[in-house]
Amino acid sequence: MSGKIAFTVFTKPWKMPLAELAGHVHDLGFDGVELPVRPGFQVEPGDVARALPEAAKILADGGVRIASVAAPTDEPTIAACAAAGVPLIRICAEMDHSAGYLAAEAELQRQFDGLVELLADHGVTIGVQNHCGRGLTSAMALRHLVEKYDPAHVAAVLDFGHSGLAGEAPDVAIDTLWSHLALVNFKSALWHRGRDGRWTTRWVAGPDGMADWPAAVEALKRRHYAGDVCLTAEYSDADRVDRLVAADLAYIKPLFA
Repeated sequence: MSGKIAFTVFTKPWKMPLAELAGHVHDLGFDGVELPVRPGFQVEPGDVARALPEAAKILADGGVRIASVAAPTDEPTIAACAAAGVPLIRICAEMDHSAGYLAAEAELQRQFDGLVELLADHGVTIGVQNHCGRGLTSAMALRHLVEKYDPAHVAAVLDFGHSGLAGEAPDVAIDTLWSHLALVNFKSALWHRGRDGRWTTRWVAGPDGMADWPAAVEALKRRHYAGDVCLTAEYSDADRVDRLVAADLAYIKPLFA
């Protein structure tokens, strides 16, 4: 583990009580979490004002901090993040392509424009993540969306799993987003062709997929990246999540040393 780097994990696979979650994540070797604020999870959107600060305290008592949340970007959530000391709301931007890509991008920017003052008042950042498919499929697409904003308000989350599926070189993706880079996600996948001829993704352990983790880490180290490193615990083999994410953490930590 290097300098100020901290390793966090997206806790979507685990719906256990918060005190138990803190112990579980700590035992796996992580410093913090990205907590989903979603229906059916430990913190639900309708109760975020009360539940998120309470969750932060329970997790902190177990030696784990909430480094980010996967959550809505409405005013109650932004205010709750400020109250709980959570600096970043990670989102995967949904895009309506009915009027074309650039119109969809402009609509997202209109939404962000309306949130900037609120984000500034509360000291909270929206981190927009790249995602394969019909969203922000490349580092350049993500940069084009966020570059007009102060990165303290709207920033980039670079997911090397989706970047790898898109065929991007890690150092190029990092260079493209560096001015606005708030967080990096590590996961990995393979394209898989089914019997119906369609291509789907299979999420696998870090060394086994298309994301080049060693190259990504080396590029981050050259840039003296000092933010969080989030392992998203996304695997197609859902029954082996604990074993796989522990192995991935053991794999990536020496790369940063």
